[in-house]
Amino acid sequence: MKTKYIWLLAVLLSFTACNNDDDSSSTVDNLPPLTAGEADFSNYVAVGASFSAGFSDGALFIATQENSFPNIMSKKFEMLGGGSFSQPLMNDNIGGFVMGGTVVANPRLYFDGSGPVVLPATPTTQITDHLSGSFNNYGIPGAKSFHLGIPGYASLNPYFGRMASSPTATVIGDAVAQNPTFFTLSEIGGNDVLSYATSGGTGVDQTGNLNPATYGVNDITDPNVFAASFSAAVDALTANGAKGVVTNVPYITSLAHFTTVPYNPVPLDAGTAAVVNNAYAAYNAGVAQAFAYLVGIGAVSQADADVEIAKRTIMFEASESNAVVIMDEDLTDLTAINPQLVSMRQATADDLLVLPASSFIGTEAVPGNPLTVNGVAIPLADKWVLTPEEQQAIKTATDAYNVTIESVANANGLAMVDFKSILIEASTTGIASGNYILNTSLVTGGLISLDGVHLTSRGYAVMANEMMRAIDATYGSNFEASGNFVDCGDYPTNYSPSLQ
Repeated sequence: MKTKYIWLLAVLLSFTACNNDDDSSSTVDNLPPLTAGEADFSNYVAVGASFSAGFSDGALFIATQENSFPNIMSKKFEMLGGGSFSQPLMNDNIGGFVMGGTVVANPRLYFDGSGPVVLPATPTTQITDHLSGSFNNYGIPGAKSFHLGIPGYASLNPYFGRMASSPTATVIGDAVAQNPTFFTLSEIGGNDVLSYATSGGTGVDQTGNLNPATYGVNDITDPNVFAASFSAAVDALTANGAKGVVTNVPYITSLAHFTTVPYNPVPLDAGTAAVVNNAYAAYNAGVAQAFAYLVGIGAVSQADADVEIAKRTIMFEASESNAVVIMDEDLTDLTAINPQLVSMRQATADDLLVLPASSFIGTEAVPGNPLTVNGVAIPLADKWVLTPEEQQAIKTATDAYNVTIESVANANGLAMVDFKSILIEASTTGIASGNYILNTSLVTGGLISLDGVHLTSRGYAVMANEMMRAIDATYGSNFEASGNFVDCGDYPTNYSPSLQ
């Protein structure tokens, strides 16, 4: 009953091809020369998280760092007097970290013809390595908004640790020390909700808690904490008159990590469905009895009881598409009435199962015992699914972050890229770029890498173009009109396992 990736290798490989036969010298000759407008690209610094770094396929590695959107943009900025762009490159194209000889962060994923799998190789980047010199790319995978100003963050995040100017340095302090004339401040706020989402909502929504030192790793950042952190970063980057681009935060639940695994992947024949239904009969009856009691004492209305009884009634049928059983902490706690009545129900189309659930659903909690199938006899724990209530918490925080981002961008005259709208378009109709229509489907969509969250190199090329479009609109440059957008077809959607 394991959920399978049904992808065609030929389809995947077709995304690496590029057919661009409509270029002509006459068209190029008629384009205006490239101009910078009001922007000064002589010293470009990128600040952000994993997208700025070029993180892809579950890891950071040289090929994707070289295809990061800041590095792509820096090549265009060089045409307008931009200087060299230094990045803290990893040691290999394997990705991941080792400590001594022990792997402490996994290598990248690759496509094996049926789905994403971990590259069978050992990383060569030591987690304690430190690179000397100054850098232009301060994209720090895993960084949340308030991490940018934490002294000593190098000891908490190895990606910053390997490039920090000192053990007590801050990300934003090191970036500002490069004296940028132009900057990008991208995807700040994404990680403030992402770890909550990828953990299936196991963290805490910290809205109302202004002390991030008390937050857990999977918690949602309070919007006021975000606002203070984001504003401080912009103030620091613009203090010397630098211009720049910021991005808002997309609805991350539209990413493939949350939309690939169906809520109803369980195939059962009539005989097995009857056995499972018999096992759940006592639970269904117990729920009805418990709510009859609660109605009787006036604790709930009959209408509310009827709604929750229907929601919690577990019933399988002879079908290829039965819904999995999940735990739901937002259901009424009935265990005080009957300890056996845990808060579980079958999933609906409104629930989002996280990508790793694909290899867990259908396994046996007790190997060899078919009565312990996860997702059927054993409900999926909270970490495997985002319920509607958890999705709403993510959306509410994201909307609050975006209000701050737009306000701060406007107050400082900065360009802003509306990645929220771009991702909505990509996840519905697809987004056009060059000769391609890219969408958020895993493996075949071309935009989202094999980890279901981060972009492919082709996706980062699209991101670079969107950044330059915003720069044109705000500062009067003409990257698009002069024909200096990059062709996303020149960038791959996947990397061979032989690339190491």
